[in-house]
Amino acid sequence: MYILAATWSVASGQCFKNNYTFAEGEEITYTVAYNWGFIWIDAGWVEFKVKPATYINRNVYHLDAFGSTFKSYDWLFKVRDHYQSYLDKETLLPLWHHRKNYEGGYEVDDKYVFDWRNNRVFAYTKNSNQALRKDTVALPNRCTFDLQTLIYYARNLDFSGLELNDTIPVYAIIDYNIYNLYIRYGGKETITLHNGASYRCIKFSALLVEGTMFKGGEDLIVWVTDDKNRVPVLIDAKILVGSVKAYLKEAKGLRNPWGARLN
Repeated sequence: MYILAATWSVASGQCFKNNYTFAEGEEITYTVAYNWGFIWIDAGWVEFKVKPATYINRNVYHLDAFGSTFKSYDWLFKVRDHYQSYLDKETLLPLWHHRKNYEGGYEVDDKYVFDWRNNRVFAYTKNSNQALRKDTVALPNRCTFDLQTLIYYARNLDFSGLELNDTIPVYAIIDYNIYNLYIRYGGKETITLHNGASYRCIKFSALLVEGTMFKGGEDLIVWVTDDKNRVPVLIDAKILVGSVKAYLKEAKGLRNPWGARLN
């Protein structure tokens, strides 16, 4: 219990100055297509939700994401991924994270409790190859996120003034390690999804850490709307058994009116 008590006082300072892209009630869903060889198959879905919550007497964003293959494709590579995070509304720092994954028979169950007063995180990690491991990991920088809060941080990045291929450094805790990663600015593009919807977008890529599903390297490309919502409309990534794309299916409860949709 002392671990939870240690997290209530969040030190001053924050990585991104404010949140202007998302709010409570936002729900964004995607269709996930997998590529094996020359064939693209719509084989799964992902849903991201932003909910209100209270965590140790603080008002927080409850970030709740779930992804799954369709049951008809579970025989090929079954996926059930659930991510939950608490993000402090005032400081925009992550406070708690739970990752529970099942990917092709490999299971992960990780929990992090952030203690910003002492610049550390309590990590509880286990997977199919490792029994429960408890660690206290030093936080090297205020811009240190779990994988889920990193997504929402990236949506709030200010790309104005950047030149093509400029990079923005970030830190992420994955398993019980801190990784020094980066996001690379890829310019602006107009893209049309397979459903015919067109959007003005900001393009960026991110450095990935190799895991059970994704390859390592700069093989994640994201297109977010070039408006105040910064909704990811297309995500393209290399995985260990091919490629995967996530197409925007529906976005509800957005903080701001659409400003980048062209039709």
